[in-house]
Amino acid sequence: MKYINAHLGIKLFASYILVITIGMAVVWGTTVFTTPRAFERHLSFMEQRLGAGNGMMMGQGQGGGMMADFYLNFQASFNESLIIAVIAATLVALVVSFVLSRSVIAPVRVMMNASQRISEGHYDERVQSHGVDELSQLAASFNQMAEQLEQVEAMRRRLLGDVAHELRTPLTAIKGSAEGLMDGVLPASDETYQQIHNEAERLNKLVNDLQELSRVEAKAIPLNVQPVKVTRLIETVTKRMQFQFDEKRVILNRQLPHDPILVLADEDRALQILTNLLGNALQYTPESGTVTVAIAREKNMACFSIHDSGIGIPAEHLAHIFDRFYRVDKSRSRTHGGSGIGLTISKHLVEAHGGKIWAESDGANKGSMFVFTLPIT
Repeated sequence: MKYINAHLGIKLFASYILVITIGMAVVWGTTVFTTPRAFERHLSFMEQRLGAGNGMMMGQGQGGGMMADFYLNFQASFNESLIIAVIAATLVALVVSFVLSRSVIAPVRVMMNASQRISEGHYDERVQSHGVDELSQLAASFNQMAEQLEQVEAMRRRLLGDVAHELRTPLTAIKGSAEGLMDGVLPASDETYQQIHNEAERLNKLVNDLQELSRVEAKAIPLNVQPVKVTRLIETVTKRMQFQFDEKRVILNRQLPHDPILVLADEDRALQILTNLLGNALQYTPESGTVTVAIAREKNMACFSIHDSGIGIPAEHLAHIFDRFYRVDKSRSRTHGGSGIGLTISKHLVEAHGGKIWAESDGANKGSMFVFTLPIT
């Protein structure tokens, strides 16, 4: 019994045999109960056709005995034919059941072997999918799962490489400065110590960003969602960042709605999203450029947009702009290009609020616009 329970094919085959056996038993029982009445009905019909005299003769004396023998012979012949039919039907059913059970088990076994290979790290494993039945749909879902696992593994490997690269840059600078101080190549001046401090600060910021990213991707950040005025969000973030814009001589404009709009959001996280996007716009907007923050109402969502007159984004990079550590210009250092995590964090925070975020640009040197939505109360 344990062997049967451990193999789906045997259970399917046994179920077919059980159905066949029950069917044959029903056929046999039905014939046992219905054959006598059917025989009597047909015999009565024959008596009427042959005449009343012959009917009387068959119902008396020796005729009654002959009639009983005739019925027994008839029943024996019928049972013999029925047994032969049952045996033939059973043999055919066994063959058909075996073929059908193998046809069901074969794709399941293929998926089992493929899942075993995926568990061993072969994420490129796929199974063939034919038809539109449930097994074919299962195979398609299996392939979709395998493809997503392959993408996740590729992202994991890329993330490890990016993190190693990002950590190596400030560590190399700190190590080089320390060795220069020990060898007497660099002077023990405030400038040297400030350079080491700046690199350590970059390293600390990167570690904090990675920690924040892991939390938002794991949805481990609780959100204190409550009604918030969008005008208060914009006024707060622009006041905080106005000095940075003035220092770089970039004009910061605001386009606030005439009617009050309340959004359901965590105020601190909403400010973090706006700060990341404004900081990104400032980073890539040259001196004398402009950055405009605007808000519009679209049905049940408040649409925030940050438009800049900066370097723009080529069309082929728009789909990846929110990926971790992604840079449009690979040659730009993190000193000028940021950690490459702020946009990713913003994306996860917006989606955690039930909104969407995307980027638009007409191309290189034509500025860019980042747009995100938050639900209105």
